[in-house]
Amino acid sequence: MLAKCMRRLVLAGLILCVSAYLAAAAQALDLIAQKGTVRIGYIADEAPFSFKKKDGSPAGYTIDLCGKIADEIGNKIPNVKREYVETTLADGFNAVKTGQIDLLCGAITINLARRETVDFSQLIFLTGASALLRKDSPEYLQILFLDKRPVRTVDAQSPKASVIGVRSDTTTGATLREALGNDVPKTRVADFAAHQDGLEALEDHRIDAYFADRALLISLAGRARNRAALAIGNRLFTHEPYGIALPRDDSTFRLLADQALTAFYQSDDFPKLLKTYFGDEAPILRSEILMQSIPQ
Repeated sequence: MLAKCMRRLVLAGLILCVSAYLAAAAQALDLIAQKGTVRIGYIADEAPFSFKKKDGSPAGYTIDLCGKIADEIGNKIPNVKREYVETTLADGFNAVKTGQIDLLCGAITINLARRETVDFSQLIFLTGASALLRKDSPEYLQILFLDKRPVRTVDAQSPKASVIGVRSDTTTGATLREALGNDVPKTRVADFAAHQDGLEALEDHRIDAYFADRALLISLAGRARNRAALAIGNRLFTHEPYGIALPRDDSTFRLLADQALTAFYQSDDFPKLLKTYFGDEAPILRSEILMQSIPQ
């Protein structure tokens, strides 16, 4: 009798576990169909990948790519609406995990740690981390980030305590600290809530360099009060493949996203989109992305 009761309890436990798993693993397309809306999360401080226009609407390279995925969703689910949800990098991954948003768009690096929480589309961009400096920033920082040769041996050393800014809640902060190591112990790292805050601190001489993905720095420098006074690092410290964050354990949704991206990459409109956001670098970027893309 006791054995029979134990078997029933074990069976009931298994049923509950399976039910909970199935609920958690509900397919994204089914949930979008139920709500009639695809929710696109975006980070507003990552131009030219995702940002707000003057009218408050989202725009950017990644926003446009997410729009191509939404178009494909619309082919599967007629009359589906789009809802754009502003979020932060720190909150965005959890929003995907909990089903609050279906796609997370921005300058988002694909790495293994993040894949414990979310899945990713195929690669949408490839860049690396470097720094934005003033042309009067300390010589040793110009040597570090611009690969500039020192005029004298002593120039390679830090002449004073310097500060390098970095966006908080990003992978670049740890990378910067590792790159500095013990060779520049007088250098302090300062966190900023937004890239624009870091640019203003750099121009106001409150920091001596700002560290971020190079593609973001190019756009950031374009918004400077005096672009001619700044220099963008040409030495890359990381390999940063960008992707669109998606719900985990949903191969059907990921396949739809990748199919939409591959079809767009192979269209005549893709180089035009790259030209819009990246100017003369568009041909090289297109070649890099196509080399990394998933073929039909």
